[in-house]
Formats: sequence, C-alpha cells, structure tokens
Amino acid sequence: MKEEITVGVLGLGIIGSAWARHLHADGLLRGVWNRTPQPDFPKWKKTPAEVADAAERLIIVVADPPAVQSVIEAILPRLTSRHLVIQSSTIDPKSSSKFAAMVRASGAAYVESPFTGSKPAAEQRKTVFFVGGDAADIIRAVPVLARLSQERFVLGSIEQATVMKLSCNLQIAAQLEALCEGLAWARKAGISDETYFTALRPNVAWSPLYTLKEAKLRTGDFAPQFSVKHMLKDMKLADATASLPLPLARVMIERLGLAAQKGGGDEDMSALLKNL
Repeated sequence: MKEEITVGVLGLGIIGSAWARHLHADGLLRGVWNRTPQPDFPKWKKTPAEVADAAERLIIVVADPPAVQSVIEAILPRLTSRHLVIQSSTIDPKSSSKFAAMVRASGAAYVESPFTGSKPAAEQRKTVFFVGGDAADIIRAVPVLARLSQERFVLGSIEQATVMKLSCNLQIAAQLEALCEGLAWARKAGISDETYFTALRPNVAWSPLYTLKEAKLRTGDFAPQFSVKHMLKDMKLADATASLPLPLARVMIERLGLAAQKGGGDEDMSALLKNL
C-alpha cells in the first residue's frame, strides 16, 4: 500500500506561507502554525503540538536558531517514530547537530533542508534545497521537497547542508552590495539607470541575482523578498561559526547593520542601496 503523505508547516512567513499554500493545493497539508496567529490560513492549528498530531512530515521554517529550538521543544512531546522533521530555517552547523539529537532521541527522524530562492522562487515552486541527513530519511523528505522546488542537492551531513546555505548567502550579500555600490557611483557620474543596467548585462559580472533585483533598485521598491534583518542574521551566524575567517561576512554585517539602523530591517536587502 502506498504511504499517505501528510505535511505540517511550522512558520508562515514569506516562504512558509507560499509552501503551505502549495501543499494545501496538492491535498497534503494537515496543519500549520505561526508565532503570530493566522487563524484564517488553511489548516490552522493553535499550537505546534497540534500540527505534530495532525501530520507526520513537519517542515520548520522560522527566523533563527532560538526560534527553531522553541518549535522543536513544543513538538517534542508529540514526536514518535512516524514523524520526520524537515528543518528548513537557516541555522548554523552546531545548532543543526543539537536539534537533530533532540528530535532523534524521541524516535523521530531529522533532515536538514535549508534552501535558496526568495519569495518569487517559493511562489513558483522553484526553491532549491540543500539536503543533509541519513539516506533513508532523505528518501522520505524528497516527495515533499520535490513539490516545492526545482532542484535538491543532497549533501553528506546535516552540518554540511547548513554550511552550503550560509556560503550561498554570503555570496548573495556581497554581490548585492557590489551592485548597489556600482549603481550609486554610476548615478553620481550622471549615468542613467537604463544605460548602467544595459551595459552591465553582457558583462561577466551579471548574475540571476541582478536580474531579480534590477527593477527593485531602479524603482526604489524595497518590499521584502529577502529582508535585511534575515540576511544580517545569516551573516552573523556565518561569521560566528565558520571554521576559517570570513572577511566579507564581517563587511556585510557592518553594511546590513547600517541598513537596519536606518529603519530598513524589514525591507528587502536591496535597501542596501540606501546606505549610499
């Protein structure tokens, strides 16, 4: 008999809400929860524990390691061998090891599955996952992740999955700062945005990130796809936990921190342009 897939989503931010709607449309969603109540959301539950009672595959997508820990502590009494926790928040390797041990001690399985791709990717089911964990557990996670993504990269361990995610975010932050600095300089020199982006597009420096952010930078639309505060958190995690110095991470902590101090913490990280 084919195994029934039932899914719960814990965290209904920009990404979690998009994933939950896809899973609801696919008939797999059995429960959702968010720290800020959203009782009108399909399959809303009042507590994380109720989500764990309703579903056997549980996706956690919240802000940071303390938030992940609070969710795991809330569901831990309800976890059994039928459960698989798919941890998709951006966290550090040490936290990943800690949370996996907590979940596995209950008899449940744990997979680390951070992702790349902001709001548009989540809405279009084009998220890319970096998956780490035991092979059998990953096999159980893939049917869910495949419904939300265009690619899944399987890494050797849960810790490696977190490093891959933080490494990607370091590069995204640094590239976006470079784009903002170049644009601000060009504007100061009297070069129009149209000329700047048209001339930059065939250059080797052009990237999909620039395609994603061009319109936001040209129009000053800083509605969040990936917020300043979340990227700042990620750069702090990278700097604090990396096994070697990351000079660019420290630069980006300063730049993102300045954007947050100017009131842009909840804005899209393209608000780095405001610093200039």
